[in-house]
Amino acid sequence: MRQSLSFRYTIRNLSSKVGYMNHIYFIVNPKARNGYCMKTWKKIEDHLKGENLTYLAFFTDYPGHAQVLSSQIAAKSQENTLIIAVGGDGTMHEVMNGVVHDKHITLGFIPGGSGNDFSRGYHIPADPVEALSCILRLMKQKASAIDIGKITLQDASKHYFINNMGAGFDAIISYEVNQSKMKALFNKLSLGRLVYVYFLIKKLFTYKTSTIDISIDGKKHIFDKTWFVTVSNQPYYGGGMKIAPAAEPDDGLFDITVVHQLSRLKLLLVFISVFWGKHIHFKEVKSFKGRVVSVHSPTSLHVHADGEQIGYTPLNIDLQAKNLKVLTRRRKTEEVELKERDSNDFY
Repeated sequence: MRQSLSFRYTIRNLSSKVGYMNHIYFIVNPKARNGYCMKTWKKIEDHLKGENLTYLAFFTDYPGHAQVLSSQIAAKSQENTLIIAVGGDGTMHEVMNGVVHDKHITLGFIPGGSGNDFSRGYHIPADPVEALSCILRLMKQKASAIDIGKITLQDASKHYFINNMGAGFDAIISYEVNQSKMKALFNKLSLGRLVYVYFLIKKLFTYKTSTIDISIDGKKHIFDKTWFVTVSNQPYYGGGMKIAPAAEPDDGLFDITVVHQLSRLKLLLVFISVFWGKHIHFKEVKSFKGRVVSVHSPTSLHVHADGEQIGYTPLNIDLQAKNLKVLTRRRKTEEVELKERDSNDFY
């Protein structure tokens, strides 16, 4: 297991013209989207040849390697350091967990995975070259400070999320998706966004609902026959599902969604409506806002953070307000809006 910064890398040593950011690192997940991410990186690398900047690129070799690399980069780097994750939401999740305590690090993201919900929530272009161009502009400005969530499990281990976390049905689907070879098949067919729906239908008629005890900012709620609970920092998850339409990543609040007391067929209808954020109008879908959340259940439920399996309930969640610097044009200046008004590079 290689854990040093001497791991395979690429250097472009050109005259510096980087503005606000002085040190730039790419962490690339070659296996994202069934290997297609390497083609994404090739496009980025070709585009970088025309830019006057110095950077290092590292490639992950095993699950969790992006977290190791980002942590090592943060430990060895100085002020105004930019780490750009190239891959899917899982890659961004790992990179973020590696630098969460390092205030001198700013994160960027170039979508190269199958879900790319971070791109949707933070208005990063879908096209990788356009995403890079966006980052090159934004890195000359002060980065946005966003909220993140800290999850503490029963064994006292801590995990952080940038998009959302979930317990119950959606978490077990995420687990099944990540473990199955079907994900690679869907990616080959350019249907990566539908793999979540496939496993949802597959598990729909066998999953057993549970009573969940939730505390939100000290107020307790008990929900019978609960399918799942999600805690969101931005609207999207599961490859484009708008689970928390009103979620804002810098408002100092989580958006909590609880789905309970639904028949199996009605749950399918609710999930279809999630793509447009219309599920919130069902009486069986409850929405809350809060900063401190705890989740308990009679039986242990699967838990995911940003789509990655991290453990089981019970757990506690705390909001870390404006704790991470990210390059995003979610909140654009008037000048940038005028320049990009006619752009069609959003999802």
